[in-house]
Amino acid sequence: MKKINRINRIIGLTKLLTSRPGHLFALSDFTEQFGSAKSTVSEDMLTIRTALEDFEMGTLETVAGAAGGIKFWPLLGKTQENKILQELIKLLAIPERILPGNYLYMSDILYNPQLMISVGELFLKRFFDQKPDYVMTVETKGIPLAFMVAKAFGIPVVVVRRETRVTEGPTVNINYVSGSNRRINTMSVGKRSIPAGSKVLIVDDFMKAGATAKALVDLAREIDALVVGVGVVVATSEPEKKICESYESLLTLEKIDEETGEIYVKPTSYRERSKGKKG
Repeated sequence: MKKINRINRIIGLTKLLTSRPGHLFALSDFTEQFGSAKSTVSEDMLTIRTALEDFEMGTLETVAGAAGGIKFWPLLGKTQENKILQELIKLLAIPERILPGNYLYMSDILYNPQLMISVGELFLKRFFDQKPDYVMTVETKGIPLAFMVAKAFGIPVVVVRRETRVTEGPTVNINYVSGSNRRINTMSVGKRSIPAGSKVLIVDDFMKAGATAKALVDLAREIDALVVGVGVVVATSEPEKKICESYESLLTLEKIDEETGEIYVKPTSYRERSKGKKG
């Protein structure tokens, strides 16, 4: 095998690690691929960990034992987090986004892969300690967000349908009343989607009254899953008391002034998130 110098080896190791967050790599995977001793690879890992943490781009977790190895987690620092939130606020503040009923047009943001990767990493930081097994969302706008959150955790996605699909096999269905127009809607999820006892993180792009999020929580419980968190990108400040009492939002939509075209969005502080959780 051609001898690989240290700089190229570190670049290769970093690419492998960061491309698969949450994946457990055995050191032997790297020693065979790069033709290096375990002690050499261990030194490289220390260098990579230090660089990632210095630039607030993430960290490496060492798992001890015979079945152990290394995991990369894209846990962002405060500076990087604030940078992403300010970018979202700037994009959301465009007057043309205003829709009837105090809603915002967000499709272009949600379908921006690079931006959603960053948002997914923000949700990783919020819910990292909960160690979810699955990310759940409802079709359709929440799907890109859910995939990027799942990528950050290195776990699968479960998409809840608005109607039953034959291809899903046996399903569990619930009816719920929407918080905005008070209509009765239906949600459906395949029984095979999530094993009983699994920990589920629910994500969605927007919350006003919280009826959709509450329905997702109820549906998860119907299939004996444990909901470890509910995360949304933007939640409105009103109504203050949501139907879904326990949730965490990245941003709070304070007010939309349709006459002036001004949109008031701010990062959700820890205090406000805690208040939202208590309902």
